[in-house]
Amino acid sequence: MLAAAVEAARAGTGGALVVLGQPGTGKTALLGEAVRALGGFRVLRVRGTAPEAELPLAGLHQLVRPLTGFLSRLPAPQRAALDRVLGLGGTGDADPLTLHAAVLRLLTVSSAAKPVVCTVDAAEDLDPASLAALAFAARRAAPARVAVLFAADRSGLGGRTGLLAGLPDVRLGPLDDETAARLLTDRLGTGVPPDVRESMLELACGNPLALAELARAVTTDQLCDRAAPPTALPADSELVRTVRRRLAALSRDARLAVLLAVVDDRLCPELAARAADHAGAAPDALGEAEAAGLLALSPDAVTLPADLVPGAVRAAAARAELRAAHELLAAVATDDYRRTWHRAALATAADPGLAAELDRLAVRARRVRGYREAAAASERAAALSPDGDGRALRLVSAAADHWIGGSPRRARTLLRGAAPLAHDGLAGLACLLDGEIELRRGHPSVAAIGLLNTARRFADTHRDVAISTLMLAGEANMVAGDDARYCAMAGDAARLRDAADEPATRLVLDHFAAMSATLSGRHWAAADPLRRVVRLAGETADPSAQILASQAAYTLGEAPAARDLAQRAVAFARARGNPARVPWALIYASISALLTDQHAAALHSSLEGLRLAESLGQPNCVIDHLTILGMHAALQGDGATAKLRLNAAAAGLAERGLGRPSAFADWAAACADLADDRPADALDRFRRMATSGTSRFSAVRVMAVPHFVEAAVRCGRRDQARRALATYERWANSTGGDARRALAHRCHALLATDERTAAEHFGEAMELHRSAGAVYDLASTQLLYARRLRRERGVRQARELLREAVRIFTDLDAGHRAGRARQELRACGHPVHDGSPVPSGELTPQQEKIAALVAAGATNREVAEQLFISHRTVDHHLRNIFTKLGIRSRVELARRYR
Repeated sequence: MLAAAVEAARAGTGGALVVLGQPGTGKTALLGEAVRALGGFRVLRVRGTAPEAELPLAGLHQLVRPLTGFLSRLPAPQRAALDRVLGLGGTGDADPLTLHAAVLRLLTVSSAAKPVVCTVDAAEDLDPASLAALAFAARRAAPARVAVLFAADRSGLGGRTGLLAGLPDVRLGPLDDETAARLLTDRLGTGVPPDVRESMLELACGNPLALAELARAVTTDQLCDRAAPPTALPADSELVRTVRRRLAALSRDARLAVLLAVVDDRLCPELAARAADHAGAAPDALGEAEAAGLLALSPDAVTLPADLVPGAVRAAAARAELRAAHELLAAVATDDYRRTWHRAALATAADPGLAAELDRLAVRARRVRGYREAAAASERAAALSPDGDGRALRLVSAAADHWIGGSPRRARTLLRGAAPLAHDGLAGLACLLDGEIELRRGHPSVAAIGLLNTARRFADTHRDVAISTLMLAGEANMVAGDDARYCAMAGDAARLRDAADEPATRLVLDHFAAMSATLSGRHWAAADPLRRVVRLAGETADPSAQILASQAAYTLGEAPAARDLAQRAVAFARARGNPARVPWALIYASISALLTDQHAAALHSSLEGLRLAESLGQPNCVIDHLTILGMHAALQGDGATAKLRLNAAAAGLAERGLGRPSAFADWAAACADLADDRPADALDRFRRMATSGTSRFSAVRVMAVPHFVEAAVRCGRRDQARRALATYERWANSTGGDARRALAHRCHALLATDERTAAEHFGEAMELHRSAGAVYDLASTQLLYARRLRRERGVRQARELLREAVRIFTDLDAGHRAGRARQELRACGHPVHDGSPVPSGELTPQQEKIAALVAAGATNREVAEQLFISHRTVDHHLRNIFTKLGIRSRVELARRYR
């Protein structure tokens, strides 16, 4: 948007923009970047400063001084007004309108030779008269070659916010985790100890200035892991000083309101009002703090704004003020949790009795899914523990609750604090949790190594811990796509076997035996343990066991069972109160639904999984769901949406070593290429998958063979297609599943050089598709066969196949694929309805989602962002929705959804 404003000035249509954000969010840097090395422009800079904030026209003085050479071109009244700004003469105050018009005229005149960009930084510290004049000019810059760019702290503008009304604005929020981590790496390199890096990222809360100041203040001992990580922002932090000035500008009562939110991040309006009344605070104290941008009020909560760094506010406040806030809330709280919590916050020494009270509160909070409350209670209890064992147990408990509740960075910080204190099985459980967090947030290969080491360390003393960590290590290698390392782990699993094992343990060990045999091409050895895994899943309610069984069922070719087991995994994870496992389970629910023609269910599962993974801080699961959504769009024939989703996943795939999702993304992109009649591009993608190492993600490569064969045949590479098909057939025949044998026949049909052989294989493929219930694959095979029949003058049979394919694709909401089938029907000389729906009132699941969002007031762009689809796809669906419902406008749609 900054670039657009600058280009508008260059084009002579004027531009303006206000960049808003809390202190330290990078507003100054953005303004600097916008004008850095800007050729052919006159750049004017105005910057507000606190000492001059009440000095009238001090800001305009900065603007006018470099432009004194243009004053003679202004009308006399305007020139006189600006002379007063410069202190060159005149008496009394200039009429505001004359002064504002003079500023606008001066900028316009000075832009005659070259366009002008005026940056107004720290606008919150600009005197009101100058800010009003510059905003006046910015609102009227449209006919001139002028751009006025403001940057302002939302927490500092206060009553001056209205002066910028009517100007376009952009609000800067915190950096996301990935960007913040990259910024820290840019400052300190890649050798920062993990606990130091995580502590700095947690303290900074995505604030660029906080990150820079922490990087500048970190010590050599901390970087060499010889000293504890930082626990607070630097004492001389510019960010803290800025926030301290903002707090000092508030009344005593408003400052108290802010500090209540600092010491209680679950503050509700009722408790805040009760505390304020108890302290004798003014009724408008909360409103004053909100107007200053230091408090966010809603019907349910009183919190700090999401883009304000809590540590900066805490550091800016006096310790006595914070204690007073705790004491006040302890006095007025009516529930045990808050009263005990604030009493504990005031404790300055170990207190086993208070720690035990907090333990009981944590247990109660977990029962009602209050994981953040449970984590806070356990963490404070750890600080009050008189011995190392008790502290370690409470730290690990708090870390687990933080992880489940969506605070993974805090969880890892606590686990590192527990590491030197934890012993025996507790140490193993801590390593297991740390490995799971690394798997979902970091590099799966790193997670696999750490988890395997833990399994070997505890194999003889804590077998349950060893088996759990080994299972997760296997999943990590699956996600990394490292088949060789997975198969090597099967030896560790075999050595852990015991005849007296519980069903859940036997399931894990059988899964290792089965999948290692499958990945090494020994399909005959995999069948029996795969069946045992599926059978054993009925004897346990563990979500992880259901996921392993879902993998086994799909490998056996039992796609409906795979889908049912994955859905059970989701249900069990929810029932057990472990939301952190749900995005993982939804990955397999989506894959199994997608590969069993349940496209709407796959879309729903992955959109839900995407949102959950984002909210819980699990970027690897986010990426996994994006690749599945990309495949969904590709199979629908919607190349634009497939590209959008896969591009969103691309950076993370490359940075994190996510081998299996990478292969899945390549497969999805190749399917999109095929749907868009670009077989050569598809073949190139398949080649990249094949050159990634013979022992990496072979399962995905084998599943993708039917599409590879289609691309290779269309490119005249039949020998390559035959070699790939031989591998696929060995797998398909070993499982005996009709769906896979159908695809093998389709491949033989595509490779056939004579009409009779092709007809036999296409016929067998379609029969097997029907018996397997694989209707999407049936329609795809019909489309391929009809193309061949048309070329060989079998037009009548081609028409019959294409009519059914159109119906199937339409029922599956695969509009783009249905359109391809209609094109073939036209080529066969058959009159075809154009595909526009007739009024019926029946919407597809995707159309239902879009209709509900639009009815609620979402724009097409917002719908596209929420469902991760292209704007063109939204337009297409919305037209069909209007036609099906017999309506003409969004207003009518909204009425139907009331």
